[in-house]
Amino acid sequence: MKAAAYRRFGPAAEVLEIIDRPAAAPGPGEVSVRVRASGVNPSDVKLRAGARPGGVAPEMPYPEITPHSDGAGEIDAVGDGVDPSRVGQRVWLWNGQWERAFGTAAEQIVLPAEQAAPLPDACSFAEGACLGIPATTAHVGLFADGPIEGATVLVSGGAGAVGAYAVEMAKLGGAAQVLTTVSGPEKAALAKELGADHVINYREEDVVEAVMTATAGAGVDRIVEVEFGGNLATNTEIIKPNGAIASYASMAVPTPKLPFYQLMFKCVTLRLYVVYRLAPALRRRAVADLERWLSEGRLSHRIAGRWPLAQIADAHAQVEAGAKIGAVIVDV
Repeated sequence: MKAAAYRRFGPAAEVLEIIDRPAAAPGPGEVSVRVRASGVNPSDVKLRAGARPGGVAPEMPYPEITPHSDGAGEIDAVGDGVDPSRVGQRVWLWNGQWERAFGTAAEQIVLPAEQAAPLPDACSFAEGACLGIPATTAHVGLFADGPIEGATVLVSGGAGAVGAYAVEMAKLGGAAQVLTTVSGPEKAALAKELGADHVINYREEDVVEAVMTATAGAGVDRIVEVEFGGNLATNTEIIKPNGAIASYASMAVPTPKLPFYQLMFKCVTLRLYVVYRLAPALRRRAVADLERWLSEGRLSHRIAGRWPLAQIADAHAQVEAGAKIGAVIVDV
């Protein structure tokens, strides 16, 4: 089978190549998936470049790596203990290359059966490959700390891959008000299209003032945050007592100074999480809700670029450029 691979860290165009590799057979509790589409996330390109939180990885964790966590395809074989009726099932994949050498940028992947979730017929393989990291991250940020029905929710970066899903899911979860921050008019238009009630251009508006005006001085119950350190001062001001801030990144300020007593006297819950290490219960709930919403056609998916496997380096370059609105997909 064909697969993308790299044997050293470095620029995509220099280290990524297409190789032939024998297909693997599924073991007990595993499924083999014929991959049709592979999602390229920022974490995938950072891993290939050798970046790790706090610096650069000292060495490759495996002699050869096929990248990418997310994907979609069809189950073509099952191992012992897996229902044989799953052969032929359309599925979306998560944690493909997490703590493993071989991810979804290949014609075939073998994974534990639970990491292949049913994909409704109405959802394309490319759309299915958008889900793993972005949609699950959005779901956990919104729902891990309790229901949001009737709540006021702020989504930081509501036109990003995670933020766009979070805006939609907040409305699906019954939030009374969904606010979001964006960096420009094109992203503002997308956030409104997704259902945001208030869109704040943080480059032109004072976010604290805008949030407090939109909420009649009350603030917000839940924040889904893409930049914990950079937005900590703002969020400390706008979060309600007994609210929750859920954050999955802090690139601009990786070592923030925490205003402990301000947050403590508001009884604020801080949830810092990485989607790869979710507690099983959180993962199961996210997968179940996503399956239901996908079946009902209630989630939208935006794809910024599609590349053939042979041009995977171009797909990585598009993600690294940072100007995209939507997911980048490799068609396998």
